[in-house]
Amino acid sequence: MEQQVDQLLDNPYIATLAYVSVAVIALIVFLACFEMVTKYNCWKEIKNGNLSVAMATGGKIFGICNIFRFSIESGDSVYQSMVYAGFGFLLLLAAYFLFEFLTPVFRIDEEMIKDNRAVGLLAMLISVSLSYVIGASVS
Repeated sequence: MEQQVDQLLDNPYIATLAYVSVAVIALIVFLACFEMVTKYNCWKEIKNGNLSVAMATGGKIFGICNIFRFSIESGDSVYQSMVYAGFGFLLLLAAYFLFEFLTPVFRIDEEMIKDNRAVGLLAMLISVSLSYVIGASVS
């Protein structure tokens, strides 16, 4: 079975469809996990125009996709890309908790709910920046 899948993935169109499909499914799962650890509802806040939450969520989306990009560029299989993306998401999630822990002056979640754009921008940049470090380590 694995050989048949590998033969299918030799076709660049099928491989692209496979990588994009896996990335979209992974994004849905990872964003659902992120939703569980925050004190706010990301999509409700975004719907209400909360730019801070949108920036932080966009940073997470970019971060995960960027890790996939590095994995694909290094010639990894779809399976290995999923492993790296999962590991990368865990690291991004750990960075979020570290960010929360290292800023005792204010609570990140509370500032995000208040639409503190400086905090949203910083959260986005942490995810984007770390995705390059994580991605470079997998390639």
